[in-house]
Amino acid sequence: MAEDAAAAPRGEDDKDGGKTAAGASPRPAETLGFYERSDGSRPEVKKRTLSDLSLLRFISAELTRGYFLEHNEAKYKERRERVYTCLRIPRELEKLMIFGFFLCLDAFLYVFTLLPLRVLLAVIKFITLPCCGLSNGRLLQPAQVCDVLKGVIMIICYFMMHYVDYSMMYHLIRGQSVIKLYIIYNMLEVADRLFSSFGQDILDALYWTATEPKERKRAHIGVIPHFFMAVLYVFLHAILILVQATTLNVAFNSHNKSLLTIMMSNNFVEIKGSVFKKFEKNNLFQMSNSDIKERFTNYVLLLIVCLRNMEQFSWNPDHLWVLFPDVCMVIASEIAVDVVKHAFITKFNDITADVRIQN
Repeated sequence: MAEDAAAAPRGEDDKDGGKTAAGASPRPAETLGFYERSDGSRPEVKKRTLSDLSLLRFISAELTRGYFLEHNEAKYKERRERVYTCLRIPRELEKLMIFGFFLCLDAFLYVFTLLPLRVLLAVIKFITLPCCGLSNGRLLQPAQVCDVLKGVIMIICYFMMHYVDYSMMYHLIRGQSVIKLYIIYNMLEVADRLFSSFGQDILDALYWTATEPKERKRAHIGVIPHFFMAVLYVFLHAILILVQATTLNVAFNSHNKSLLTIMMSNNFVEIKGSVFKKFEKNNLFQMSNSDIKERFTNYVLLLIVCLRNMEQFSWNPDHLWVLFPDVCMVIASEIAVDVVKHAFITKFNDITADVRIQN
């Protein structure tokens, strides 16, 4: 009996030892941030009493405690990839912005170069209809109808803009306080986005109404009402852009640069409004398109301001160097805001930097 009693503890020890040997090496137990070992292989946790806990022992533990990062290898690799993604965002974003800038520039120059020629060809075709006859039962092709509508809208708005007094607008805006101008500029930015969104629908509705096949049932108010709505939209949006350029011109010509600084700091509000929102890949692409359009618009506004100031100073090239620091400051703040915004949006939504290339 005594031998059996003595053998039982040994059997249990052998059993425990077998489990330890069969499994993986045990994870060291952490005590006050460091590990103590009774021998060279297995750590042992010493039972401590309150008398053993002292300030010196706590400081020693904090100075000598170890880190076992390999137990969270996947987590730390993911953190490292996030850092690399944030570092890649500026390069990938600027590549997209440069590509989008040239697309916007192409669309902008098209209105002043190719569109007049296309309108001229459409008019010539319309005049020579008695000689050439109708093609496919149409006076003009749908694309030519759209070109003529664009040209007529541009000409009408051009003559309507002659009745807008820029000098009176400039002095009216210049007489306002800094706070009022800041509020006006914010309202103009919001109105510009709303106009751009709704105005494109107005123009598309006009083009489709004018080129819709005649055999279909009419479910619209007619081409003439759509045409007047389009003219009114283009005229109001042109005035809005002019007021934006005038406000920016007042900020450039003010004696103190407080207004210009406030207007640039307004860009950083975009970070607060966008970074902490949930974004999918499609939403990120749409936001990138909006940023491209906004940056191109700002470049056009800066060009208008520079040309207006150079005209006032009889095109003196020395005055261009006076405007150059402010122009660079506005552009740099816009780029910095876009980079920070997109970097943290991709970080918080686990989106890779290659998404912009795929889109």
